[in-house]
Amino acid sequence: MIFYNIQMSFDPFQIDLPITEVIQDVRAHLEKQNTLIVNAPPGAGKSTLLPLALLDEPWLDGKKIIMLEPRRLAARTIAMRMSSLLNEQVGTRVGYRIRFENKVGKDTRIEVVTEGILTRMLHTDNSLEDVAMVIFDEFHERSIYADVALALCREAQQVLRPDLRIMIMSATLDMPQLTELLKAPAVVSKGKQFPVDIRYGTGVDMFMLPELTARTILKAAKENEGDILAFLPGEGEIRKCEELLKKELRGVSIHPLYGQLPPNRQYAAITPDKNGKRKVVLATSIAETSLTIEGIKVVVDCGYGRTSKFDPNSGLSRLETVMISKDSADQRAGRAGRLSAGVCYRLWTKATQSQLAEHRVPEILETDLASLVLDMAKWGIVDANQLTWLT
Repeated sequence: MIFYNIQMSFDPFQIDLPITEVIQDVRAHLEKQNTLIVNAPPGAGKSTLLPLALLDEPWLDGKKIIMLEPRRLAARTIAMRMSSLLNEQVGTRVGYRIRFENKVGKDTRIEVVTEGILTRMLHTDNSLEDVAMVIFDEFHERSIYADVALALCREAQQVLRPDLRIMIMSATLDMPQLTELLKAPAVVSKGKQFPVDIRYGTGVDMFMLPELTARTILKAAKENEGDILAFLPGEGEIRKCEELLKKELRGVSIHPLYGQLPPNRQYAAITPDKNGKRKVVLATSIAETSLTIEGIKVVVDCGYGRTSKFDPNSGLSRLETVMISKDSADQRAGRAGRLSAGVCYRLWTKATQSQLAEHRVPEILETDLASLVLDMAKWGIVDANQLTWLT
C-alpha cells in the first residue's frame, strides 16, 4: 500500500458502516454540550469512524483528540485502521501510545492510548491544555483505570476546562444510570448485526475447559464453514487447547491470542491466513470487543473469564477464573455475526444462561484500591467522594 502524506478532509460517509447514521447527531450534540454517551453494537464502526468524523469540528481549535482503549492490541490496530482510512502511515494524523511503544508525530491529531497512559497524562497536566476531547471507548469493561480517568477528566471539565469534551462509547452499558449521573444525552446506533444461531451445551466443568472447548471446536468445524473464534480464560488453557487441536485438526491454521503474545503473532491471529487456510483463533476476553477478526463465522464460548480480585486476608490481588456475565456472553456471540450470519456454541446450558449476572462487576468493587488512593493524592484530592464515580 502506498501512503501519501497529504492533509485532506476525511468523508466518513464514504464508508458503509452503521455508525454513519448517527454522525450528524453526534456532531450536533458536541457542538452544544461537553459530554455525550454513544451506544453502538460491535462492528458499527464507532471506534474508527467517529473520531475521524470529528477531525474538522471547529471546537477542536487545533487541539488533539485522545481516545482511551482498554487493551494494547486494540489501541494499536484501531490506530492502524484509522490511518489506513486516511491513506497515511501511523503516527501522521493518527497515532498511538501504549506501554513501551510510541507512534505519535508532530502532526498527530488523534492519539489512541491505553488506560495507564491517560492517567499519567492527567498527572502531568491536570487541565489537559493540548486536548480538546477525551473518548472513552469500550467503557462497559469498567476497569479501575477507566473509572479513575473519567473521574479526573470530569473534575478537570467542571473546574478548569468547561470546553473539554468527553464522549463515552460502548456496546453494552447501563444507559439510564450513566445518563443520569453525567446529565448527558445518549445517541444510539442500532448497528448491523447478522443473525447468530445460539447452541447450548450440556454443562461445563471449570477444570476441563481446554478439553471441552477442543471437543466443541472439532464438532463446530465439522458442522459449519468459516473461521472459528474460541474464548478461554487465559494463556494456560489456550496452550492446552492448542495442543489437543493440533493432534486432531488437519489443514487448519491455529492461532492463540492473548495480551502477552508478541505483536506480530497477535496481528497474525486477527488477519486472514496467508496461505488461505481455514483458521481457528483461541483467545482470551481480549477478542470480545474493538477487534474485528476477519472471516469469523463460528464462536465457541467456554463461559469463563479471568478477573483480578482483592483478598483482604492477604492484602493482595489475585486472578480468579469466574463465570462471565450476560453482556459478555452477548459480546462474544456477536463476533460470529459481524460479517455474515453465524453460529455460537456455548458450553453451558440454557438454564445456566438465565442465572448469569446481567452485567460484569466493575473492577473498582473487587480490586485493591491503593493505586486509586495514590492517584487521588497525586492530584491533590483528599476526599475521593468529591469526584464523579459511576460506582
